[in-house]
Amino acid sequence: MLIETYLLAQREIRRNVLRSSLTVLGIVIGVAAVIVMVTLGGGATAKVTDDIAKLGSNLLQVRVGQAFRRTGGVRSDAPAFKMEDATAIAQGVSGLKAVAPVSIKPMQVIFGSANKSTSITGSTLEYLDVRDWNVVRGRSFAENEERSGQSVCLLGETVRKTLFGKQESLGQNIRMGKTSFRVVGVLEAKGQSSFGTDQDDFVLIPIRTFQRRIAGNTDVGSIIVSALDGVSTQKVKADIETLMRARRNLGGVQEDDFNVHDMKEIIDTMTNTTKVLTALLGAVAAVSLLVGGIGIMNIMLVSVTERTREIGTRLAIGARERQVLMQFLVEAVALASFGGLIGIAVGLGMAALGARLLQMPFILNTGIVVASFLFSGAVGIVFGYFPARKAARLDPIEALRYE
Repeated sequence: MLIETYLLAQREIRRNVLRSSLTVLGIVIGVAAVIVMVTLGGGATAKVTDDIAKLGSNLLQVRVGQAFRRTGGVRSDAPAFKMEDATAIAQGVSGLKAVAPVSIKPMQVIFGSANKSTSITGSTLEYLDVRDWNVVRGRSFAENEERSGQSVCLLGETVRKTLFGKQESLGQNIRMGKTSFRVVGVLEAKGQSSFGTDQDDFVLIPIRTFQRRIAGNTDVGSIIVSALDGVSTQKVKADIETLMRARRNLGGVQEDDFNVHDMKEIIDTMTNTTKVLTALLGAVAAVSLLVGGIGIMNIMLVSVTERTREIGTRLAIGARERQVLMQFLVEAVALASFGGLIGIAVGLGMAALGARLLQMPFILNTGIVVASFLFSGAVGIVFGYFPARKAARLDPIEALRYE
C-alpha cells in the first residue's frame, strides 16, 4: 500500500516537473546552507586550534604591563623583565620543559640589493624547544655563541626567500642596522597563524647579541615557558605568578604589573567562540529550510485545488480519508526528501570548495548531514500535513461538482 502511494506521488511530481523543481529549490538551498556553514565552521575551529598549537606545546607567555587597573587601562609604568627573571622561573617552578627570555624589535635586514622589513627576535637556545621549532638547514646557535653574544642568526623561511631566493643562504652575511650577522641556520616553515600574521617573517639571534647590538640595554620583553606533558598549565601559571609577585615586590593588595597567558585558555576561548558562531550561522541558515517548507505547503494547497475532482472520484469509489491523506503527505515528504538529498550533495561540494579557497581543513560532519536530511523530511511532514488533511476531508459530492 505504501509503495503504491509512493509511486502515485512520483507520478504527480513528474507531471509538473518545473513546478516541483522550483518547490524543491527552497529545501535544497536550506540544507546546502546549513551544511556549508557548519562544515566551514568546524574547519575554522580546527584551523584555529592547529595554528595556536603551532606556537608551542603547553605554552605560557609572561608579559610586562598587561594587568588592568580597577579604574581601567593598562599599566605602563611596570619595570621590564631581566635575564635573572627567566633564570628564576626555570629554577623555581617545577614541571617545566624549557624557559626562554624574548625581546623583539622591527628592523630592516639587507643582503646585497635585497632588503626586507621584519621582526628581529632575541632569545636563547631554549626558544626553539619552547616553540617546538626545528632547524631544517644548517644548525642552531652554539652555547659559546650565545654566551659571548656573537653575531649569528637563524632565518625564518619568509625572510630567507625574500633575501636569497634560490641562492644558498648558509654562511652568508646579512646586515641589521650597522651590524653584520652570519646566517648559520634556516627554520622550518610554519605558515600564517589564525591571527593573520606570518610566523616565518622573523630573524632569530642570541638575546645577548640583541641586547648589545640592537636594543642597547639588558631589558627582556617577555618570557615564554613550556610545561612538560602531563603537567597542569594552570598550576604552572599559578606558580609563576606567585614567584613573579615576590620578585617584583608586590604586596597582597597590589595589582600585578605583569600577566601570564596560558595558550590552552586562549585555544578554549577561541574554539568556543567559533563554535558559537557556527551554531548561530547554522541556525540562520536553517530558517531557509522553514521558508522552503512554506513553499511546499503552498504548492500542495494548489495541487489539492487542481485535483479536487480526482480526490472526489477516489473518495466516491471507496478510498478512505486516511488513504487520501497519506497520498498527499507522501508527495510532500518525497519533495522535501528529494530536495534534502540534492542539498546535501550541493552543500558538501560548496563546503569542500570553500575550505580549499579559505585554506582550512575540510571536516565532514556526518551528524549534521544526517540531521539536515531528517529535518528536511520533517519539514515535508509538518508543512504537508495541512494540505493533505484538507484533501482527505473533502466532501465527495461537492468535490465531483467542482469545476
